[in-house]
Amino acid sequence: MRRIGISILSLLLAIILVPVFPQTFASADKFNPTNETAVGKDGMVVTAHPEASKIGAKVLQTGGNAMDAAIAVQFALNVTEPMMSGIGGGGFMMVYDAKTKDISIINSRERAPAGATPDMFLDENGKPIPFAKRHTHGNAVGVPGTLAGLYEAHEKWGTKKFHQLIQPSIKLADKGVKVNWVLADAIKDNKNKLAKSAAKDVFLPNGEPLKEGDILVQKDLARTFKLIQKQGPDVFYHGEVAQAIAGTVQDFGGSMTADDLKNYRLTVDKPLYSEYKGYEVASMPPPSSGGLTVLQILKLLEPFNISQYGIQSPEKYHLLAEAMHLAYADRGAYMGDPEFIEIPVKGLLHPDYIAERSSLIRMDQANPNVQPGDPWAYEDGRAASYVEQNDEKAIGQTTHFTVADKWGNIVTYTTTIEQLFGTGIMVPGYGIMLNNELTDFDAVPGGSNEVQPNKRPLSSMSPTMLLKDGEPFMTVGSPGGPTIITSVLQTILNVVDYDMDLKSAIEEPRIYSNQYPNIRWEPGVPDIARARLAQMGHRWDAVPGEIGNVQALMVDPETGLYYGAADSSREGSAIGLGKKKKGNGKGHDKGKGNGNN
Repeated sequence: MRRIGISILSLLLAIILVPVFPQTFASADKFNPTNETAVGKDGMVVTAHPEASKIGAKVLQTGGNAMDAAIAVQFALNVTEPMMSGIGGGGFMMVYDAKTKDISIINSRERAPAGATPDMFLDENGKPIPFAKRHTHGNAVGVPGTLAGLYEAHEKWGTKKFHQLIQPSIKLADKGVKVNWVLADAIKDNKNKLAKSAAKDVFLPNGEPLKEGDILVQKDLARTFKLIQKQGPDVFYHGEVAQAIAGTVQDFGGSMTADDLKNYRLTVDKPLYSEYKGYEVASMPPPSSGGLTVLQILKLLEPFNISQYGIQSPEKYHLLAEAMHLAYADRGAYMGDPEFIEIPVKGLLHPDYIAERSSLIRMDQANPNVQPGDPWAYEDGRAASYVEQNDEKAIGQTTHFTVADKWGNIVTYTTTIEQLFGTGIMVPGYGIMLNNELTDFDAVPGGSNEVQPNKRPLSSMSPTMLLKDGEPFMTVGSPGGPTIITSVLQTILNVVDYDMDLKSAIEEPRIYSNQYPNIRWEPGVPDIARARLAQMGHRWDAVPGEIGNVQALMVDPETGLYYGAADSSREGSAIGLGKKKKGNGKGHDKGKGNGNN
């Protein structure tokens, strides 16, 4: 555990200091990557690893825009966080174009190969194969989309040459990067999984896991990056890399062929929008469930005016848990890939449906019998139907980062290979860790999220942007599988409802509860609050654990200053570009995001 609970002394100091200097920011010009907060007028980079932040900041400093920096950051994270994301996976990128004032989504979610079948995660008795077994099988690997997404984004918004944006990560992979505690713990915890593929030679030299402080060298990955640098995406989707990926997946029992990579197709989408307390909230459309579920929970909570209850009050945690139960029930029943199913998006957010669902929340006790609602009644009147799923899946991890430039362009991007190290399968000779995204499908066929060829599995990734008076105010996103939704949600609530500065909003202890009665929680949730919720029928996990890893930025509407903050649960790093202008440094009219250089 790396997150440290807030002490009484810290709280007292915070109360005393917040009105004037609520947080100290890294200098925009010193390139100090060890700081989790920063301020700058010419740009901002916030990632979960200091080397990635430095590379992104360097791109901005040398004239690149936010997209250029985001592309360079993604390649760097592939090297520094190989357990979290990379070109063997997929993701959701939200882009704010300052010139057009439009928000676009580059959806590079993985797709099932042509040979995928609805029952491929069932055993001979028709029961779901245990997750621990099925997520390391070749059938778990989805056709990767990250590289295609980066190229599409570059074609639309990039200004620097693509090969230039890969070069820093080639050097990083070739010469090596120091293993931090996050990677060391991941290697140790996944030793057996990594030992089954070519990954053992990279992460388990001489059979022993790399330790914190060791140097991770990835010569094969550097070679693959050089191939992409010279030949572009064709080598990955049509050439030798495609052949190698397909062959490796087949070696591990999967059906993927080179044609599946050749036929991969991404989409460019528009975000979902909703209003919350004077802010316009833009988030992910399906096949991510993230945006729709975040927006639904915000709407479910709105009638209760959660800010009337204390930030760590029993009432607040109870309302969160109850609203989560309702929204996650709908998520499991009705959400999936819109290319394959119809989703009652309007019905799920319809004011009358929200009122119907929120009326199920009582302030004195937990609802022990939450079922999906009937949003179709508010969409087109059809009868609702769904397949119940009772399949337990491990909570995955990934990474999120956000970048802004001096022209006002902003990228907020969640990118993943799903579980730590994905399937644990590395493509020999190419250094690519392959995802296990297809285990995000339902194991039991018949529902909205069943496996189908070329279909995209339901995701929870939720890169989100808040706008005030039509201008970007804040971006937020997180890793953490289905907990992503609640991490994003609570960060928004902490800023909008509880008037917290950005760093405090991220560090405030979070909870997660997708169904009655269990609640996952972080250190710092008060004992008195947990005791009261237990009396109401909730059940807390025996021990706390980390939930998510939020990276976020905020824009001061008066000065245009960027404020960035990274989560302390990893080696997060925020770097701001440009000297701070004169002024009070307030994040917006309520004083959020104050800071000094």
